Amino acid sequence: MARAAPSVRATWTRLRDFALGLPEAVEEFPWGDRVAKVRKKIFIFMGEGTGSDATIALKLIGDAHGPALSLPGAKPTAYNLGKAGWVSIPLAAVRAHPELLEEWIELSYRLVAPKRLSATIAP
Repeated sequence: MARAAPSVRATWTRLRDFALGLPEAVEEFPWGDRVAKVRKKIFIFMGEGTGSDATIALKLIGDAHGPALSLPGAKPTAYNLGKAGWVSIPLAAVRAHPELLEEWIELSYRLVAPKRLSATIAP
């Protein structure tokens, strides 16, 4: 029997915990948005995970950018962040694959974290 996909809320909670488990990651609320930062730089915007419209936004460049944008409902992040590689991803479309989102969260982290700090994470 196939396992049911986790709820959007469960996926959001898992991804938040993963992001905040990265070295020196902290949660802040600039502009009323929930974000995770490393050394004062945002690496993930975390929309509230209570509804089917919950999204996250990540900085993705290289091989991850195109596949992320190809997900149902994914789009370049507003406020010109999309021009810098940020992608907004609805959790309802990918909640069955939280491991992929964890990979992308780590990539976003590595793109904004100082190199020495990023190197402390096993490849």
